[in-house]
Amino acid sequence: MKASIAAAALALCLAGISSADAQDFPNRQIRIVVPFPAGGTVDTVARLVAQKAADQAGQPVIIDNRGGAAGNIGADNVAKSPPDGYSVLQTVNGLSLSPSLYRKLPFNVLKDFTPVVQITASPLLIVASAKAPITSLSELISLAKQKPGVLNYGSTGVGIPLHLTMEMLKMAAGIDIVHIPYKGDAPLLTALIAGDVQVACVPFATSLPHIQAGTLRPLAVTTTERVSVLANIPTVAESGFPGFESSSWQGWFVPTGTPRDIVLKLNGYARHAIAQPDVLERLKSFGNTPIGGTPEQFDAMFKADVAKFAKVVKDANVPPQD
Repeated sequence: MKASIAAAALALCLAGISSADAQDFPNRQIRIVVPFPAGGTVDTVARLVAQKAADQAGQPVIIDNRGGAAGNIGADNVAKSPPDGYSVLQTVNGLSLSPSLYRKLPFNVLKDFTPVVQITASPLLIVASAKAPITSLSELISLAKQKPGVLNYGSTGVGIPLHLTMEMLKMAAGIDIVHIPYKGDAPLLTALIAGDVQVACVPFATSLPHIQAGTLRPLAVTTTERVSVLANIPTVAESGFPGFESSSWQGWFVPTGTPRDIVLKLNGYARHAIAQPDVLERLKSFGNTPIGGTPEQFDAMFKADVAKFAKVVKDANVPPQD
């Protein structure tokens, strides 16, 4: 009896501390952990958002780059941080893929993180080398069916969303195209431009300059709607595969146990940031659509992505990664 009373008293005490902390939040700097090196797309977006979020928070918002292990090092750092709102993970949809891809993770993506807000959505592009005799998605599929196992596609690694998007297309179209992984965007784009690989699924931001230069040929966008910068390029769904959708996103997560009031405050800081005209202009200039929304909306999308990628990994027989 005494033990249960003591436990109840402790719970009330902790609840009081959490409530007080939430009311006082923030009273010091907030750290946004970017689990990738400085200078990349995630880092760039994080710095844009951090500057405006700091204006709302009334406290500094700093970027802490902790790259390595495909984003898992930075994610683990936040998962094991105090659930007080001062450590925020800004990452991509690779987090929703990780539980079905890796043999072992130091965290549980569904149990150790609370989604806060979706920052952006970014289209992916199916592109062909300008040296390949492919000018549309239908031509790619027709050629692949005529020559099964002859065409190849590149990616920046086994199991990443770009790889799995091409596997989704292969399964939807019933075609056999050989996967050739490269160690990053630069070698993949070099191989595409040289014609060493015929096609690939690539990020919008990194491929647009090459499309504008005429060295890459856009075939389709993977989002549900066309992209204004390339308004004449159809979606995969429009090209004969209704319901097909695959996109990249960036979002904020905090450790599970972070008080609800703090989650809502962080959500508001991010939504304010991405609504500013100068941030909107910058985000759209490299293919990002600002999203915002509630924590519940982001949570539902995140869980749906975890389930979707688990099925794709299984159906595509992607080997577990260390």
